[in-house]
Amino acid sequence: MKFVFLGVPRFASIILENLIQAGFTPDLIITTPDKPVGRKHIITPPPVKLAAQSHGIAMRQPKNKRELKEIIAELNPDLAIVAAYGRLIPKEILEIPKLGFLNVHPSILPRWRGAAPIQYTILNGDSDTGVTIIKMDEIIDHGPILAVDYFKVDNPKIDYPELEEKLANLGAGLLAKTISPWIDGKITPIPQNDSQATYTDIIEKGFGRIDWAKPAEEIDRQVRAYTPWPGTFTLIDSAKILKIYKATILAKTNVGPFGEPGKTYLASDDRIAVSCGKDFLIIEELQLEGGKKMAAKDFLLGHPDFIGITLT
Repeated sequence: MKFVFLGVPRFASIILENLIQAGFTPDLIITTPDKPVGRKHIITPPPVKLAAQSHGIAMRQPKNKRELKEIIAELNPDLAIVAAYGRLIPKEILEIPKLGFLNVHPSILPRWRGAAPIQYTILNGDSDTGVTIIKMDEIIDHGPILAVDYFKVDNPKIDYPELEEKLANLGAGLLAKTISPWIDGKITPIPQNDSQATYTDIIEKGFGRIDWAKPAEEIDRQVRAYTPWPGTFTLIDSAKILKIYKATILAKTNVGPFGEPGKTYLASDDRIAVSCGKDFLIIEELQLEGGKKMAAKDFLLGHPDFIGITLT
């Protein structure tokens, strides 16, 4: 069997590595072109490219759908596997492999269709998630289901990188158990229930801006969901960016001052407490624009006047 693997980020590279270890080595790996990353715009290869190079597997980086179609048609694979490729694949390409395109999606479809299911799982405080393998059609995350595996989110402090890794490993294991039965015609795809579908937005940089009028629990989820990108931030004096990397929640009691949302207080162990619409957000790790990431205690040593201001 000839098969091609399409993917881009860390999630896809974890799945790829697991597939190779399980004895499923693709004949070709397709990913996106290198792109500038960070403030210095350093040209950086996607993680899947690095994985392909480390295993010496043929790899292509098409710039558009026309190039993608030419590459797939030239290889004429029996099967294609997709994990977070990030681009809509048109019907004429989906029909090239006789066994179709299988997609590994990190949610229990039809919940959280779209580009950011892991972030939305955290943002919404879902206690249950998992991975779904579908046979792709021309509508994003709409195809019939081949297999599902479940994951219990029992860590209330789980962040995006940790959940991404757990779901990628879960998805790779499920995929390895699904490929052979699918090839042998032993799996009957089950259509999704479109009436139960929920959708995610494409994450944008501005999504990380904190609204301190929201409950601390919601802001804490935002911090964990948007790590490492786009990051969660607030403003000092409506101008200087303050990034928050790690936080926790402290319930408000009937004792003590509860200022306007965004006002800072000194919490125990020299941590920073910020008043929210409900409860306090305790900042444990942060970074001021132009400075280094540091613990709140160290930050206050150099910025003692930070306590008592109002963040926006």
